[in-house]
Order: sequence, then structure tokens, then C-alpha cells
Amino acid sequence: MSPRTHTPSPAPGPSPPPPALAILGPILGFFASRGRTPFEFQLQAWNAYLAGASGLVHAPTGMGKTLAVWLGPVAEYLASATRPTAPPAHRDSAEPLRLLWLTPMRALAADTARALAETVAELGLPFTVESRTGDTSQALRARQKQRLPTVLITTPESLTLLLSYPDARDRLGTLRCVVCDEWHELLSSKRGVQTELALARLRRWNPGLRTWGLSATLGNLDQALDALVPSPAPGAPAPVLIQGKAEKRIDVETILPDDIERFPWAGHLGTRLVEKVAARIDGARSTLLFTNTRSQAELWHRALALARPQWLTAQGGLALHHGSLDRDLRSAVEAGIRDGSLRCVVCTSSLDLGVDFSPVDQVIQVGSPKGVARLMQRAGRSGHQPGAVSRVLCVPTMALELIEFAAARDTLASRAVEPRTPLDKPLDVLVQHLVTIGLGGGFTETDLFDEIRTSRAYRHLSPTEFRWALDFAVRGGPALNAYPQYQRLATDEGRYAVRSAAVARLHRLAVGTITADTSVKVQYLSGGVLGHIEESFIARLSPGDAFVFAGKTLELVRFREMTALVRKSSRRSGLVPKWGGGKTPLSTLLAHAVRRRVDDARDGRFDTPEMAAVRPILQLQAAWSRLPDPDELLIEHTRTREGTHVYLYPFEGRAVHEGLASLLAHRLAAGAPRSVAATANDYGVELLSPTPLPDQPDAWRALLTTDNLLADLLRCLNSNELARRKFRDVARVAGLVFSGYPGAPRSTRQLQASSELFFDVFLEHDPANLLLDQARREVLEEQLEVARLRALLTTLARARLTLIRTDHLTPLAFPIYAERLRTQHVSSEKFADRITRIIAQLEADAPPP
Repeated sequence: MSPRTHTPSPAPGPSPPPPALAILGPILGFFASRGRTPFEFQLQAWNAYLAGASGLVHAPTGMGKTLAVWLGPVAEYLASATRPTAPPAHRDSAEPLRLLWLTPMRALAADTARALAETVAELGLPFTVESRTGDTSQALRARQKQRLPTVLITTPESLTLLLSYPDARDRLGTLRCVVCDEWHELLSSKRGVQTELALARLRRWNPGLRTWGLSATLGNLDQALDALVPSPAPGAPAPVLIQGKAEKRIDVETILPDDIERFPWAGHLGTRLVEKVAARIDGARSTLLFTNTRSQAELWHRALALARPQWLTAQGGLALHHGSLDRDLRSAVEAGIRDGSLRCVVCTSSLDLGVDFSPVDQVIQVGSPKGVARLMQRAGRSGHQPGAVSRVLCVPTMALELIEFAAARDTLASRAVEPRTPLDKPLDVLVQHLVTIGLGGGFTETDLFDEIRTSRAYRHLSPTEFRWALDFAVRGGPALNAYPQYQRLATDEGRYAVRSAAVARLHRLAVGTITADTSVKVQYLSGGVLGHIEESFIARLSPGDAFVFAGKTLELVRFREMTALVRKSSRRSGLVPKWGGGKTPLSTLLAHAVRRRVDDARDGRFDTPEMAAVRPILQLQAAWSRLPDPDELLIEHTRTREGTHVYLYPFEGRAVHEGLASLLAHRLAAGAPRSVAATANDYGVELLSPTPLPDQPDAWRALLTTDNLLADLLRCLNSNELARRKFRDVARVAGLVFSGYPGAPRSTRQLQASSELFFDVFLEHDPANLLLDQARREVLEEQLEVARLRALLTTLARARLTLIRTDHLTPLAFPIYAERLRTQHVSSEKFADRITRIIAQLEADAPPP
């Protein structure tokens, strides 16, 4: 069997109840023939499935979750009296569709299909196993249009497309079970809401449908189960939460810099530790080196290639894997991981999930993981089997990340994991769904309203909100009712459906909730495709410019029709593309663990290698200012030639600090005529003004209040137009803005211009448009984390405020100061040179370490 479906070693455990024993006989025999015994959680899952229940299986990576949900439907089939005794001679003679397996990533679809097909072959089942994603060939799509396989592995987007055809109910009528793999990846996103709506439709057609989810890294399991199975069918057993009790041991080790700079800044270590990392890779058979961004992956791949050029000439020595690379390139790398031929793969979250990693014996994490679940998920790529120890080697990109690694180890030891909060009734997804169901045979208002309300995301949807969404899909609301292209649904005797072939075609091309900058294909002049880069990067280049992509230095020849034609460059360096989403905020769980580590340092406890290494930084911070108590907010007041700097250190993570910085800047500017620049990082915020800022704790306490919080934040949004930019994504999902045809996408500039036009039209002619409210709400919830911000302000209302006037920038202040200089750098002096000069001045005034 594939390691993806690895079965556990023999272990004692209670036998299943006698009624299930006979049904599970073939499955237990299947295990026994390999000298193995199922885990208790697998037995629980099979019995629950056979009893008609749905549920969520939560167990450590590599414990056999796939078999826990897969073999229940297999056992049910094997127990049927009429089952054939041999595999089908032809695809059309196989069993009809029985199982739908939803995966958040296309890479997982191919790997899951391979694993399930191996089990089918070993048991001699008359099943066909196929995937249907954006990578599926047209020939296979055509065959699936005639007849779906017994087991279909697909994505939420492809399932939604299936539901958009009038014959969907007939084609999916034999379905008995839906499995949502890596449920935590979908749960807190619009893709998860899209999945909830699709499940509601499938359950409406088949009330006995069972739904099972899989996850290894979730903190809010009850809430996750509720989102997966919110409304069990009448008479069906209650959904069950099944947990694998075995605890996965994860060892965390950190590579320490030889020298610690007492004034660190983001990225200052860069790839300086590459020689130490390369030495550890030399000592392992195979390594996955994870970075947090695609840009960082390109940089580290290049650094390792320069440190060990023989790895590039050796057969399959060093490879690169991230989501912007071409599918064929990624598939070749995944195959190299499976067969153990690759020494090291530099990768991003594209390899976080479920691909078969059994040969990997070392995982390296470059930069802080920013969350415990992410580190746990990545560490689990090594030791990917029951009983094995997972090991992760952490590499800091700035000195303060050493504290985060120590805090992550603490949190892993406590077995705490971050929650994933489900979304609440995003109306852009609802509008898209109404058009999808209108294509898929149509609906009546009452029936579809009742169906949608069975999902967790829309259980509190009001009739007024539903009618607004329906009116928007029918006539575009009051602002767009004169434009036929926005009249997507028509009604005939109370039944709503799509009547326009043009609307149908455009809607199916735009189905989905994933929004990103328009990408440009990168292709050799000779024709080979390397992958895709965001248009905003490639548009800045001129022919002849060099850039690094897919682990190669390339020269741009020309940019035409959304394709960048390139050739290999002989230059040793070039620009590195920057993709969106590179600044992952510190999670609440890890932020609080960091705060505890700082508190330990205040008490003189430096009891881990990481904390001992950062001791000079924290001791200088205490000497020039202080290390705050857990119930204290430290505020530093510093004067430079730029003006007055105020630094506040809540230790709550970048996202909530950005909201706090915007709020305080707005309140300071509203209270007196002054300009205020606001900058944030994971530890605190900087407020800079050329005029004096408050220098008394009581004045800051008056600013740190929840009074008028939403009103003040919305005024901030109106001034910096975050809501206007967010509306572009909302407009895409709701079908107002068309992203373009395959191979001919519209540019980001075109999409932004179109969405801004709608934004302005709605503001003037339809101010009650609920999509405007949603854009504002998403900025508040996602970018500024208003719930966390409110909780922080409530906490600070009880905290002791300590204001210290400092003569110099302190070690905690300097990273925020450098962050602002980086974003506002306009000098001819190189940024790194300027930072080095400033550090030298600070070190000259500091006592020896």
C-alpha cells in the first residue's frame, strides 16, 4: 500500500461490537494479511459509518485517517449480497458513483486517487477511481460527462461546476458519501462556504448522504464538525467526533547564528545560515525545506545551488516546488519525493498537505512559522507513519524569530492548536450559488432558502438578505437593472433559472472563490512553460532584464498577450518576484506564547538554546527601557530628527497591530492638526509625527478605548481605501467583474478599474447594497481583525501603562523602525547600507554585550 494509506503497526485494542464484526471481516482480514491491527479510532469510524453516521476524524499526520474514512464505504459495499466477485472488464461495467472525495488542492487529488486505486486493486473491487480538477484532461472530462467513476476525487470548484448542469441530480443520484479531506484548510475560507452550500444541495437530493471530514491540526473541533454536518437528516445518528489518541512526538531544533545582532530587522539574517543548512542537508537522505513565501523559496533554492553546485548536476539532487510553477514541473518533483531520488526540495505551503512523503526524514522550516498548526503540519511531513518521531529544524531569518521558535516548542508540548473560525453568510458567495443552482435545473425561492439555511454559514440568513441576493442575481439591484448582462436569473411561474447561454458560459468560467492578482505565463522562446508570475511584477521589467524564477536566472525577451517569453540568462543574479500574501501574521496562540517567553527573560530565565542566544538583545532592551510584565503595556517615547516616535508593544501579532496602528493614527490626527505615520510588526506599533505626540500614560489610555471603535475604523477605511480594494475580490466572486477567458485573462489594472466603477456607482445610486457592507466587514474582520482588536483594547483598559522616554531606538523598536524605512525608502543609499550605518551608531552608544 502507498504510505498515503499507511496502516498502523500491531497494537492492542478492543474488538468492534459483534454486529459489525461480520461486516468488517474482509477489512480486518485485509489488515491481518499484512500483520497489522487497526487503531481504535479507525474501528470507531468504520462502525459509525456502517451505522449511518457522519463525522469528523481528527488524528496526527501519518496515523491512517484516510483508511479510517475510506474503508467504511468499502466495508459497506463488501457486505452487499449482490456485489460482483471480480474487477470490471470495462469502465462502463464498474459500480456507479458512490463516493465523492473533496480536496483543497489539486496536487492532493492525484495523490489520493493513486492511494485509493491501490486499495481497490488489492481488494479486487469493481470500482473506478478518477480525479476531476483543473488539471484533468479534456478526454477524461468527456468520458466523465457520459459516466462518472465510482470514486471521484475533486475540488470544491469542480463540484460546483458539476452542480451547474441540469442533469446534476441524475448524475449524482447514486452518491452515498462525501469526504472532505484537510477540512481545516477549507473551514475558515469562502471555499469552505462554497463546500457547505454544495453539501446542502447534495443532502437535499439524498437525505441519507453521509459526510466525513479529515484533519490533523484543528483547535475548535466541535465547531468544525458543526460546519461539516450542521443539520443531520431526521432519524439519522448524531454526527460523531472521532480522535486518534496517539500523540505524535515532534522534536524542534534550531540552527543558531554565530553572531547575534542586538538591533535585528526583518530578514537581516537572509541566507547567511545557508552553509549550516547545507551541512544538515548533506547529513540526511532527503529533506523538505519549507519557506513561508514563494519569493523566499526562490532565494533559498538559489542560495543552496550556489553553496552546493554539485546538487544541480547530480541526478535529482535539488528541486523547487511552489504553486506558481507549471503543473508538469510540480508533478515531477512530487514523483521524486515519493521515490526518494531527491536530496532536497525547497518548497512552500504547496507541499504542506497530504502528498505521500514517506521517504522524507528531515524537515527544515526557514523563518518563523507564525502559527503552531503550520509548524505541526510541516513537521509531520517527516516521520510520516505511526510511532515515528517527526523532526523539524528551524532556521531564523531574523534574531527575534528565535523567541518564536522557543515559544512554538512550548505550545507543541502543550498540544494546543489554533482554531479555524468558519465564515458567516458571505453574500458574494450566495449570489454566485444562486446563479449556479439556476443553471443546474432552477429553483423556487422558498425551497432554496430553506436548503441554504441548513448550512452553518447561512443558518442565520434572514429572508430580507436572501431576497436582496435574489434580486441582485435577477436584475442587478436598483443600480444595474438597466443592463441586461446583470439580469442573470429569470423567473417563470415562481421558478428561477438561467435562460441566457452567454450568462451560462461566463458564469461557469468564473465559478470559484479564489481571488488573486492576474498571473502571466512564463514560457521559453522554444515553447516550454515554467509557470506563472503576477502581472504586477513582470510589468515592471523591460526586455533584457534578468529575474529568478523556477530556480533559474531568466532574461525577459518580450511580454505579449499575458505571456512573458524568456530565455536562460548567463547572469548569476536577477530580480526575485514578489507574490501577494507574504506577511503572515503571528497567531494569537503563538503570540501569547512569545509573551510568556519574554516574561521568562524578564525574570532571568533563558533556559533554551534559542533564549540563550537572544539574551544580549533582551538584556539591552531591559537596560535602555524594560521588558514588560504580562499585565503591562510598555510605551516608548523617542525623539529623532524625523520627529516624535511612540512605540507600543501589545505582542498580539501583525494583523491586529495594523488595525491598532490605523486606529491610533486616526484618533491622534482627529484630536489635533497633525500628520501621523503608522507602522506595525508582530510585536508592536510605531507612530511617528513631526509634531509632539502625547507623553503621559493617561493620554494614551484615553486613546486606547473601545468607544466608537467601529465608527473610527470605518473612517480609517474611507481614508485609505482598503474597502475599495477589497471590493475587487467581492465583485469577482459575485460575478460583477469577469476575470477573462482561459489563456486571455484581464489585467489586474482592468479588474481594479472595473470594480472601482461598481463601488462608486453603488455608493451613489445603491448605498444600501449589501456587497458594500460585506467589503467593509471583510476588511474589519480579515485585515484589521476587529474582534481581536476589541479584545486587546478591553485587556489594555485593565493593564498598567508604563511610558518610558528613551534616548535611543531600543532593540524591540528597531525592527518596526526598519520596516517603515523599507516601505518608504526613496534615498539613493541602499536600504541595507543605511540600516547598517544606523546600527553602528546605536552600537557605539550601547554597553558591551
